[in-house]
Amino acid sequence: MRFVKWLRLIFVHLMLLTIVSDAFGQSRIPVVVDSETHKPLANASVFDRKGKFIGISDAKGVITCASVSDYPITVRYMGFYERMVAKSGGVDTIFMRENAKVLPEVVVMSKRMKVLHILAYVREYSTLSTYTDTVTLFREKMVDFMLPNDDRTRFKGWRYPRVLNSRSYYQFTNGSGLDSVSDRCNHHFTWSDWVGVLPSKNIPKGIVSVENGVDTVWGKYSATEVWTKKDDKISVDVDVMADTASRVWVPNISTFFMNDNMEFERFGLRLNYGNVVGNKIDPADLTGYSFNIESRGRGRSMFRFNRYDKPFFVTTYTEVYMLDKEYISVKEAKKWEQRKFDANEIEIYEPQDAPDLHPSIQAVVDRVNNVDVDKTRLAQLPHYRIAARKVVKQDFGSRALNLLKALTGISSFKAKRNMNKQWRDFQINQVKRNQASHAEQIRRRGESK
Repeated sequence: MRFVKWLRLIFVHLMLLTIVSDAFGQSRIPVVVDSETHKPLANASVFDRKGKFIGISDAKGVITCASVSDYPITVRYMGFYERMVAKSGGVDTIFMRENAKVLPEVVVMSKRMKVLHILAYVREYSTLSTYTDTVTLFREKMVDFMLPNDDRTRFKGWRYPRVLNSRSYYQFTNGSGLDSVSDRCNHHFTWSDWVGVLPSKNIPKGIVSVENGVDTVWGKYSATEVWTKKDDKISVDVDVMADTASRVWVPNISTFFMNDNMEFERFGLRLNYGNVVGNKIDPADLTGYSFNIESRGRGRSMFRFNRYDKPFFVTTYTEVYMLDKEYISVKEAKKWEQRKFDANEIEIYEPQDAPDLHPSIQAVVDRVNNVDVDKTRLAQLPHYRIAARKVVKQDFGSRALNLLKALTGISSFKAKRNMNKQWRDFQINQVKRNQASHAEQIRRRGESK
C-alpha cells in the first residue's frame, strides 16, 4: 500500500511540474516591439521554418500564431529589418530595428508634368490549400503606377500595379506529402493585384504638429487605423476587417465583402511614407506598403481544383517596394500606357532593403529554374486535334438533314440536353470518386494503427 501511495505522489508531482513548465512556456510567448521606443508592433508578419506565411502579431505585438513545430520563425515588419527566432521560448521580446530607407524627394519641375509615374518591385507569398492539397506560390514582379496629379486631367492612368515582368515559382503538395514544382498554374488565386496606391489623405490632427507621436482611429469595436509619426516619416497600419469605413483603403476588394461564396478571416494593410510635409500623406511620399489577407474561398468557384463540396483557403502576403518616381507629362504618360513591354526588355530589380529569400523559398526557386522545360514539353503526347487531320466526309442528304434540324431548333435542343446529361454524370462520378478516396484514407489510417 505504501508503495502505491508513493507512486501516486510521484505522479501528482510530475503533473504539477508539467503544468508549471507549460505556464512558464506560455509566459515566454514572444512580443514584437520597436527597438527604439519599445512600443509593441501590431500586425508584424510571421513566417515558419519553411518560409511559409503563418500569421501576424496581435494588437499588443504578441505572436500567438506560431507553434513549437514552426520554429525557427522569421518576423517581418515593413520598414524594419527582419528578425529570426531560433526556438520556441528562446526570447521574450523581439526587438525590430528600423530600416531608415527614404527615396529621393520628388520635385515637380514644370506645370506640364501632371502625372506621377512610379516604378516598384513586388514580392508575394500566397497559398491555396484544401484539406488534402496545397499550392504555394512565391512571385516577384516589376510593376508601375501612373497617377494623375489633378482630378481634372482627362488621362486617368492606373492606381493598381501594372505588371511589366513577372517570375512565378509554384510548389504543389498532396495529402501524402509528395510534391512537384512549376513556373505556372491554371488557377489564379492570389490577392496581390487588388491593392494599389490611393490618392492623398489627411493626417489625423493629433500628430500633424508633433515631431513624434501615435494616433489611433477607432471603429465600432476596435482600432481601424494606427498612425505613427517619426520626424518626417509616417506609417499607417489599417485593419480592414475592423470597420466598414476601413474599406476605403482597398476599394477594389470592397465588392468581395458582399460575396456569399467567400469570407475574409484577416485583412491587414501597412503603408510607409517619407519626406512628409504638411497635413497630408501623398503618393509621391510613399516608400512602400505591405498587406496580408486570409480568406475562405476566392470569389469564384475553382471546381476543377478541389472536390466541389469542400472549401479551400487562400492566404496572400505581399510587399511592394517603391524604386523610382518622377513626374511626367500627359503625353509621355499616354506613350507609357500604349507601349507593350517584352519580358526580356524589363529586368527585375530587387531593392537593397528587401530581405534575403528564406532558404526553403530559394530551394523551390532553384528547383523551378532547373526544370528542363523542352524535355517536359516533348514528353507530352499532342492531342489529335493539333497532331492530325480528322475530317469526316458529308454527303448532300445528311447535310440537308442537319440544315433542317438547325432551322427547326432541334440541334440546339439536343445539344443542351446532352450537355445537361454530361454534367449530371460528371457530378455523380465525382461524388463516387470522393467517397472512394475518403474510404481509402480511413482504411489506411486503420492499417497504420
